[in-house]
Amino acid sequence: MLGLRCLSFAYQDLEEIPYISILQHQDTLEVLDLSYNLLEESPALLGELEKLTTLILDCNNYTSHVKFPFMPSVTTVWINKNKIKNLPTFVEEVRRKFPNIRILSMMNKLCSPNYFNGGCLFSCLPHRQYVISQIPGLEVLDDKEVLEEERIEAQNVYKLQRSSVFKKKKDIRK
Repeated sequence: MLGLRCLSFAYQDLEEIPYISILQHQDTLEVLDLSYNLLEESPALLGELEKLTTLILDCNNYTSHVKFPFMPSVTTVWINKNKIKNLPTFVEEVRRKFPNIRILSMMNKLCSPNYFNGGCLFSCLPHRQYVISQIPGLEVLDDKEVLEEERIEAQNVYKLQRSSVFKKKKDIRK
């Protein structure tokens, strides 16, 4: 059987990730869409998808405390409309587990003002700056490209939290 490059389990009211179906394509799978389900479990076994570049988890029940596997191949994560309330906790997890992330979309989260909950451009700016400062390689955040001037300003406003830098690689892969 030929492996798939893209696989979607969107809109299926799943409460558990269908690992058996997903992992049979682990040698070829590049894009996985698990959006619009009822998922809240940490997606630990997805770490076996060594070619995965895009992970879509929109509209599920993930919280700030989700534990991702270490996935250096992933460059794009969409986790819009989930239950993310603690921005620093979530951003630290993303930074550690997706070291090559370039595109992160987490719009309509509970932890900060945004267009979906009545926030305006100026109320969203500190949260955007914080994420950009913590994940320096981001090229796109939410629906907007990260500009170099914006990156410099974010670094001036917020210092990079390096709380996990001195941990052993073993800890990072947890």
